[in-house]
Amino acid sequence: MRAFLLFPGRGSYQRDQLGSLQGPSAILDRLDAFRAGLGRPTLREMDGADRYSAKLHVAGENASILTFGAGLADLATVDRERTDIVCVGGNSMGWYTALAASGVLDLDAAATLVETMGSWQAGNVIGGQILYPTTDADWRPDPTLQATVDAALERDDVHLSIRLGGTAVLAGTTPAVRAMLAELPKVERGPRTFPLQLPLHSAFHTPLMQPTSDRAMEEIALPFAAPHTPLVDGRGQVFRSFSDPEDIEDWTLGDQVTATFDLTACVATALGDYAPDVVLLPGPGEAMGGPVAQVLIQLGWRGLRDRADFIEAQKSDQPVVISMSRPDQRARVT
Repeated sequence: MRAFLLFPGRGSYQRDQLGSLQGPSAILDRLDAFRAGLGRPTLREMDGADRYSAKLHVAGENASILTFGAGLADLATVDRERTDIVCVGGNSMGWYTALAASGVLDLDAAATLVETMGSWQAGNVIGGQILYPTTDADWRPDPTLQATVDAALERDDVHLSIRLGGTAVLAGTTPAVRAMLAELPKVERGPRTFPLQLPLHSAFHTPLMQPTSDRAMEEIALPFAAPHTPLVDGRGQVFRSFSDPEDIEDWTLGDQVTATFDLTACVATALGDYAPDVVLLPGPGEAMGGPVAQVLIQLGWRGLRDRADFIEAQKSDQPVVISMSRPDQRARVT
């Protein structure tokens, strides 16, 4: 089975993941030793907490490493004789996990990158991010909702942070976020009401993060290499075994921090260039299923037209998305 491996972004580790990292794992052993050496809570300590706490689990200095570790621990369990990973990508901070999975950075270097960028957010949240849908309840593009997003982006202090399938992640200054929360028309989607602010998130992937990018360029020096597996970035560009590692480093510490992360383009490129049988979501990537499905619907991938088609495909013996958070789907690849 040919798979596009797609890692989730920071904040994907949620309450229902508690206790999921307690099994044996050489990856988690190394990451726990790394964190202990820094005098910070280890992944298994945080994962073994009695209850989910925003102060502990959502804080940037912890949320990032939890998502990173969960993703790579899952990857280590994939049966490569059954599953051919043809390309790798990641949403937002998941890009750092993808760097490790594709061989651009070794585990220690990638963990250092995650830890460094996450620790800089501690007590230093810059602006904020909100979610707003651009598709209808059946996951088909909705021109009215898209026009609402386009109008919001006309403000100088509002930016498109992530193009996330059928959701726009809008970001801006704190006053801009307050204004969007007050002014954008309310949209109900199941138990959620949009606009929805992401807790403790800075205005990632916007010009507001330029000081962070500048600092990263100056202070972070890691051994970037060309990937052993094709790596699709947040522009839809592919890095291959012959790519210049400096180009990967420049984008990682530059535009990846300050410009729109286009997950929709990433998924479309992976599908178009490598024709995988499935999109494989490791770690706490369950929430990525919806955005990925919305991209598949936009592309008409395997004839998908709406949410009902996607659900039907998932029930078949040839699902289009496999989430390793679901035991039945996980069994297909491990």
